[in-house]
Amino acid sequence: MARKLSMKLAINEAINQEMARDPSVIMLGEDIVGGAGGGGQSDAWGGVLGVTKDLHGKHGGRLLDTPLSESAYIGAAIGAAACGMRPIAELMFIDFMGVCFDQIYNQAAKFRYMFGGKAQTPVVIRAMVGAGFRAAAQHSQMLTPLFTHIPGLKVVCPSTPYDSKGLLIQSIRDNDPVIFCEHKNLYGMEGDVPEAPYAIPFGEAEIVRDGKHVSIVAYGLMVHRALEAAALLAREGIEAEVIDLRTLSPLDMDTVLESVENTGHLVVVDEASPRCNIAADVAAQVAMQLFDALEGPVQMVSPPHTPVPFSPALEDMYIPGAERIAQAARRAMGKKGSK
Repeated sequence: MARKLSMKLAINEAINQEMARDPSVIMLGEDIVGGAGGGGQSDAWGGVLGVTKDLHGKHGGRLLDTPLSESAYIGAAIGAAACGMRPIAELMFIDFMGVCFDQIYNQAAKFRYMFGGKAQTPVVIRAMVGAGFRAAAQHSQMLTPLFTHIPGLKVVCPSTPYDSKGLLIQSIRDNDPVIFCEHKNLYGMEGDVPEAPYAIPFGEAEIVRDGKHVSIVAYGLMVHRALEAAALLAREGIEAEVIDLRTLSPLDMDTVLESVENTGHLVVVDEASPRCNIAADVAAQVAMQLFDALEGPVQMVSPPHTPVPFSPALEDMYIPGAERIAQAARRAMGKKGSK
C-alpha cells in the first residue's frame, strides 16, 4: 500500500530495507554517522542533508564515517565490492568526483571487461546533483554526462520518490558500478511510495504525460519543468508528450524513438552544460535514426555554457524553466513568433 513519502525518506527507506535484507550491504561516507558513532545518537548527521539519518541506530557498524578524502573511501568501497561486499558510498556533492574519478572510471568501470566477465563490482556511488540550492559553482553542477560517457558505469537520475526507492534498490542489487544521482532540489518532493521493497529495471523510460504534437524528453528536476511547459502548451492546443529517461546508461532510446515517430517533433531538456550533454546525445540519435519522421528541427534546452552562478537572480535564469521549454516546443513545431 502506497503512502506519501518525500524523496529523501524514500531513499532512506530503500537503503534501510536493503541493509536489513542483505548483510553484505554497507555504507561509507562523510558525516553519515556523525555523533551516533560516539554514543550521541541524537547528533547523527545522516549526511550533509540528513538523507541517511537514523540508519546507524538500525545497522550499527555497517555505516562507516570516513575521513575527508573521497579518493580513499571511494577506492575502499570499490575494493570492498570486488571482494564480495555491496557498498553504498556517498560522494556528497557530484562536484567532488574529480578527487576520486580515477578509481571510478579507470578501475570500477573496467574490472568486468578486463577480467573477462569474472570480476564484479557491485558498488553504488550516491551523489547530489543540480543547481537551484544557492550552493555556488562548486556544489551545483549536473555532471551526469561525464559518467554516462564511460563504458561499464550505469547512471541513474530519478525524478520522483517512487522512482528513487525502486531505482536505488535495483542499483544496490545490480552487479555493476552504479552512479546514483539525487537532485538536491527534489529531496522535499512527496509522492506515493509503497512500503514493501520493489525494484525498477534499468533502461526503461517512462511516459509521464501523453501527447501527440511534440515529444519532450528530460530527466531529474527537468521532468517537472517539462510537465509545467506541457501545461502551458496545452492552453494553446499543443499536446506535448513528456518522457522521463530515469536512467541515462543504459538509455531507453526505443521509447524516445517511438514517441517521436508519433509526434514528429522533439525537444530534449538537460540541466547539464550544453556541450556534449545528454540532450545532445538524444538529439543526435533521433536525427540519425528518424530524420525522415521529423517534421521540424530538433530543439535542445540547456543552461548557458558557464559555471553555475551564486547570485540567486542569475541562478534562476541559468536553470531551464517551463517557458523556455515551451518556447523550444513552439520552435520545433514552426510556430510563428517563437524565438
